[in-house]
Amino acid sequence: MNNPPSINNYVDRVTAGPGGAMTEEVGVITGDLTVATILLSDGRSARVAVQHSGGETWYTLSGSPAPVPEGQLAAFHRDLLGRIRRGGGTRAT
Repeated sequence: MNNPPSINNYVDRVTAGPGGAMTEEVGVITGDLTVATILLSDGRSARVAVQHSGGETWYTLSGSPAPVPEGQLAAFHRDLLGRIRRGGGTRAT
C-alpha cells in the first residue's frame, strides 16, 4: 500500500476580521491576507507568515513559531484561519 505524501505546509487566503492579525514586523495587518503555515523540521512546531494578498512582503505572525500537536498541522491551520477571520489581533498561539 502506498501512503500519501505528508503535507508540511498550507497556504490560504482569508479576510481578516476587525483588529486583523498581529505581526512582529509591522503590528496589525488587516484586509485580504494570504496565510502560510509551515511545519518546521522538529515536526512539533510551525512557522506562520502572513502577507496582504497579492503583495510581495511576508510578515511573521506574532507567536510564531507555534507548537502544533503531532499530525495536526491541517487542523492548526484551519483553526488559525478561523481566528484571523474573527480578528482581534490574532496571534499564532
